[in-house]
Amino acid sequence: MPDLPQRAQVVIVGGGVIGCSVAYHLTRLGWTDVLLLEQGHLSGGTTWHAAGLVGPLRASESGTRLVQYSAELYESLEAETGLATGYRNVGGVIVARTEERMVQLRRTAASATAYDMPCELVGPARAQELWPAMQVDDVLGAIWLPGDGKVNPTDLTQSLARGARQRGARVVEGVRVTGFTVAGGAPGAGGGTGAGRRVTGVETDHGVVEAEVVVNCGGQWAKALADPLGVTVPLHSAEHFYVVTEPVAGCHPDLPIMRDPDGWTYFKEETGGLVVGGFEPDAKPWRSPSDLPHPFEFQLLEEDWEHFSVLMDQAVHRIPALAETGIRKFYNGPESFTPDNQFVMGEAPGLAGYFVGAGFNSVGIASAGGAGRALAEWIVAGEPQDDLVAVDIRRFAPFHGDEDWLRSRVAEVLGLHYAVPWPLREMTSGRPQRTSSLHEQNVAAGAVFGTRMGWERPLVFGPADLDHTWGRPAWLDACVAEQVACRTDVAVFDQTSFSKYVVEGPDALAGLQRVCAADVDVAVGACVYTPFLNERGGYEADLTVTRTADEAFLLVSSSATTVRDLDWLARHGVAARDVTEDCAVLGVMGPRSPALLGLDEETFPHATSRELTLAGVALRATRMTYVGEVGWELLVPADAAPVVLQVLRDGGATDAGYLAIEALRLEKGYRAFGRELGPTVTPREAGLVFATALKGDKEFVGRAALEAARPERRVVSVVLDDPEPMVWGGELLLRDGVPCGQVTSAAWGATVGAAVGLASLRLGGPVAAPVTSADLARGGFEVDVAGVRHPAHVTLRAPL
Repeated sequence: MPDLPQRAQVVIVGGGVIGCSVAYHLTRLGWTDVLLLEQGHLSGGTTWHAAGLVGPLRASESGTRLVQYSAELYESLEAETGLATGYRNVGGVIVARTEERMVQLRRTAASATAYDMPCELVGPARAQELWPAMQVDDVLGAIWLPGDGKVNPTDLTQSLARGARQRGARVVEGVRVTGFTVAGGAPGAGGGTGAGRRVTGVETDHGVVEAEVVVNCGGQWAKALADPLGVTVPLHSAEHFYVVTEPVAGCHPDLPIMRDPDGWTYFKEETGGLVVGGFEPDAKPWRSPSDLPHPFEFQLLEEDWEHFSVLMDQAVHRIPALAETGIRKFYNGPESFTPDNQFVMGEAPGLAGYFVGAGFNSVGIASAGGAGRALAEWIVAGEPQDDLVAVDIRRFAPFHGDEDWLRSRVAEVLGLHYAVPWPLREMTSGRPQRTSSLHEQNVAAGAVFGTRMGWERPLVFGPADLDHTWGRPAWLDACVAEQVACRTDVAVFDQTSFSKYVVEGPDALAGLQRVCAADVDVAVGACVYTPFLNERGGYEADLTVTRTADEAFLLVSSSATTVRDLDWLARHGVAARDVTEDCAVLGVMGPRSPALLGLDEETFPHATSRELTLAGVALRATRMTYVGEVGWELLVPADAAPVVLQVLRDGGATDAGYLAIEALRLEKGYRAFGRELGPTVTPREAGLVFATALKGDKEFVGRAALEAARPERRVVSVVLDDPEPMVWGGELLLRDGVPCGQVTSAAWGATVGAAVGLASLRLGGPVAAPVTSADLARGGFEVDVAGVRHPAHVTLRAPL
């Protein structure tokens, strides 16, 4: 019978590669009272049948750094622990069959340059030299990634576990966690946001273990473990296939990994043969998270050659020798996937001490080293130490945990791994989830919708759909017309998806003064633009705060950050009430908006708010703009909003969508959280110190770090000289031919008549002196658009 301690500082649930990595990194940080519990044997869940690919280059810099660290760790781990991981740095080849895929590869190569990662664009002949067994008759080109590698997942897991044990951690197999003990009451109505709740231990089939911190690394079991606690871990398993072939001529241990995304397939050498796997366009969901079998250890699912045939046919096309090669083993193992194809990490909102690291979407081996370190640092420091917004558990709300919805979504998510990552690509499954009270009117007006936090939001009005292209899209003309209407007349935007919170009571002001970097002790009716900053001076939120009474405030924030914002407020002792569903928001913007609304610009100045009546409806109007034109955001009771929208339309307002907002805000240089702003970006780097109280003596979270900050980057505005290219974000910025940054957001601006965006400009190291307009005016800037460099104008001030 396993010998369990009565208590441990940290209990990790799950002995796959993620759980072992968290244990390893916690002990490296000095937390040695760590207990890891595995229901079977280490790596016996889904880790053992992973393909073991380690490709450091990712779509974002933070993701790239995470996997880059993994590769470095795997290469060095044997020297520390004495157990080999099987890591080999063999490089990788990605081939393209279509011009659309070639554009993606050129963009990937530019991103590699931005991240200082080795990457080379090569032709078909060179691709075949690197990977002789493939035919290249239909290959247009490829990229060569020298940093790619492969690892043995089981060996890696054992090596990480030994490293943790060597520093004092206990690893106990054969213990199943059945539940958790919690102090502080039941889950809150907001999806586990009840105040004062803390996990106190784990319940197992061998007794209870008290704990200060619990880490749910349960893989595909993670959701079922979290559900009873009111913690949302949205993932669902799908059947994931690969085969191992008999020997293939030309295969050797140092053969690079090869990916053929247009054929949905990947290949790596194994014992003289090939691992042939992939991500088919239409995946096969497995059992629901609440219905997973137990025990289920080192097990596979039934072979399904019919489903696998779409991958095998493509594999034979790329490697003709496979037509005459036997299959040694068919692997069909379940893998869990999340709704947005990013993993789930962090401390659960509303349940202190309960952390999650799960849902790795078939990239768990590549991510495990970096993710384990990042989660361990979060646990020890009490907040993330890197930009983890894309994987933060707080990006999900309770409705994301619906199992029927997850089942419909997982079939799409798996298939997107090798799809062309088109700009503005939207998920199509499981929609709609949330609609505003204006939805039917928007449908009737010809809106094309996107989604954010489940909300259906109008992107543009008129086109049949969003055509997928790297070039000038068919919907752009309609978007331009909406931009022109806003700049020259009046436009109306359905911005109902904004997050909205009320903070009120005798402690409201003091609490918000601590959390908000700007001074919100203003007159009733005043509206303040402010960030929430972390202790390192980086952005945790970017929002407005309106004082609606002496002891009452209305906060309006990003659509995607509802759970994140409420959790941040709660952690800092600020009680907030979510009123997002109560009100629609209509943005009425443009030079004719005062006349349409019957308001006076002089007597209703910018950054003020008041209650008024429009079309017989009592509402709140706030003079605030995200498009840079005179206008008001109208907060209207949801049931009355259709009446108000119709009055605005009857008054001549043009329907406009979020694609127009994007272009309009970039022409004005307005920053966005999650792109220009994030946990590692300070207001100094963002050029937004004016939106803080740094010049005064008000204390606020992050003040000391902000005072001491010396920027390494600076957010700047970028406008291409040539009006033809489309820029989508992510492009490489160069100066005098030398890489110096990356475009963070971009659109085609009707007023400037060209692609316009914001970029993160590297300064070459910490500097005391700020970037100056005079220095930027020297010019020499270019933007790499899929391998073609276009001259650009870079400024500190916005182009409009």
